Amino acid sequence: MTRFNDTLERLAATIEVRRGADPATSWSAKLLADRPLAAKKLAEEAVELALAAVLNDKAAIIAESADVLYHWLAVIAGAGVTLDDVAAALEAREGVSGVAEKSSRTS
Repeated sequence: MTRFNDTLERLAATIEVRRGADPATSWSAKLLADRPLAAKKLAEEAVELALAAVLNDKAAIIAESADVLYHWLAVIAGAGVTLDDVAAALEAREGVSGVAEKSSRTS
């Protein structure tokens, strides 16, 4: 799992570096400057991943997963959320049944 973690952390750091870049020349800077656009792109990529999964297209699942993760990182960076923040939320759910965790959420 180290390769995935390292890659995700490098990508998150690259996105953060792009925060001050010109949105006309950096897609990451554009997403950070336009949070609704970032959210829209994340949703679009998630749908494409879901469709690839329905078709059982392994190559497309891999490519769309990469797109989802990139846009997710841009969304959380734009919101001031870190990978550690997300990890803490996941850790808090460890050992809890998914059914029980979901039913504990308030609407």
